[in-house]
Amino acid sequence: MSAKLDVRGRRKARRALVQALYQWQMNEASAAHLVAEFSTGGALKGADRPFFNQVLETALARTEELDGLFESVLDRARERLDGVELAILRLGVCELLCREDVPIPVVIDEYVELAKLFGAQDSHKYINGVLDKLAPQLRRPAVES
Repeated sequence: MSAKLDVRGRRKARRALVQALYQWQMNEASAAHLVAEFSTGGALKGADRPFFNQVLETALARTEELDGLFESVLDRARERLDGVELAILRLGVCELLCREDVPIPVVIDEYVELAKLFGAQDSHKYINGVLDKLAPQLRRPAVES
């Protein structure tokens, strides 16, 4: 049962991460400010807070690196991405790169679902394609024994 609660907590954290990173893209608030704002506003109620904090701090600190990784598989300039798509791609790539404890299919599925929730119509297909192309480059798939 605790694993199920962790899944929900991670899902809530990812939802808040998309909102926080989108907000940062609009006004470049500090990670500390965003963590404080989301903690007091109730957006992190029931969320995996350490996961939220770690992924947000990493995404903000390594934004240029993350952008460079996914730009190679885009069919358009990064500047032409919708703000929500940009936030979701940065977070998805961040998890693929830095959170090896999260399986590749989980990362892709979670961010595709967030694109369905927050993104423009059919943006989830674009997110799926980009993350699917990048996953093998960023991580070796687990080999079943």
